[in-house]
Amino acid sequence: MLIRCLRIQGFRRFEEVELLLQPGFNLITGDNGSGKTTVLEALHLLAHGRSFRGRVRDGLVRQGDPALQVYVEWSQPDRPLRRAGLRHTGSAWGARLDGVDVQQLSQLCEALAVVSFEPGSHTLVDGGSEGRRRYLDWGLFHVEHGFMPQWRRYARALKQRNALLRQASGKAQLDAWEHELAQSGEALTQQRELYLSDLQRHLARLLPDLLPAAGTVELSLQPGWRRQDFALADALLLGRDRDLALGHTSVGPHRADVKFVLRDLPGREGLSRGQAKQLALSLLLAQAAHLADVMGHWPVLQFDDLGSELDRHHQRLALDVLAASGAQIVVTGTEPLPGLDAVAASVARFHVEHAHAQLLA
Repeated sequence: MLIRCLRIQGFRRFEEVELLLQPGFNLITGDNGSGKTTVLEALHLLAHGRSFRGRVRDGLVRQGDPALQVYVEWSQPDRPLRRAGLRHTGSAWGARLDGVDVQQLSQLCEALAVVSFEPGSHTLVDGGSEGRRRYLDWGLFHVEHGFMPQWRRYARALKQRNALLRQASGKAQLDAWEHELAQSGEALTQQRELYLSDLQRHLARLLPDLLPAAGTVELSLQPGWRRQDFALADALLLGRDRDLALGHTSVGPHRADVKFVLRDLPGREGLSRGQAKQLALSLLLAQAAHLADVMGHWPVLQFDDLGSELDRHHQRLALDVLAASGAQIVVTGTEPLPGLDAVAASVARFHVEHAHAQLLA
């Protein structure tokens, strides 16, 4: 997958900017606050339906502008040039994909695969479980066609059960929705377990290069209930009185988590911030590599301020892995990355200053 053109309007400080990205490495430099991160954020928004720096209504639309707009053209093997555009006011959105109006943002997310490593990515390891569930489900969304219908089925049943738990007259309908919740939840959990098994093979190949101090790693799913003791239907029934008191469902895949066991390092709570970043980077690249195996081409990889996120030794380890992938890579930094020219056959260089981007000769 190769981004050919990225155009941004009314996004944070950018009035309008266009970048013609190249295959391989694209380096975007600029001072802190110049707007270089906004370039990655715009592409992430189009591909994920959300920003990695906050909600759209919280300052993404440029002051004085009615809406932000992001437009991208990209190519992928054996397909004609593709186009997508998103307009967002902060409260309402509209989008088009290959000239056709989009009804759901998931259509854009399915078409354009972008993996982002940014200063908050360490929370994939040392943050709350929601980020790890989102990581799992984003990967499944792209490689398992049956995932999204199952996820929506579960989400709908969960919403209905929670509503009934808060109604005095809702008890009579709980059996039906618990049956639906249990069926979809068991299927969702099985998909997550299979995906983690596939992901671990890719992670095992990357970890010696990106986090050699870890030794081996084992990933396992904590499904959100005591699955070794109960089927989900039984867990829901046993927890009904507690859930009625709480007013929400306390067990199930919506409370799942991923457990990391590193042979030569402590669990995620005992890792240093640097080790958490290295493990997060390994997890994201393992996901990208798995996606490349399934789809036949790499997603776009983007790295915000890689130079400040990893020390020079681990920067070089990461650059070697990235160069070997053959993916299109977008990297930002306040200055050129040491060692980039040594590993990259060519580097397209852009400079951002006062929310204006320029391709350097």
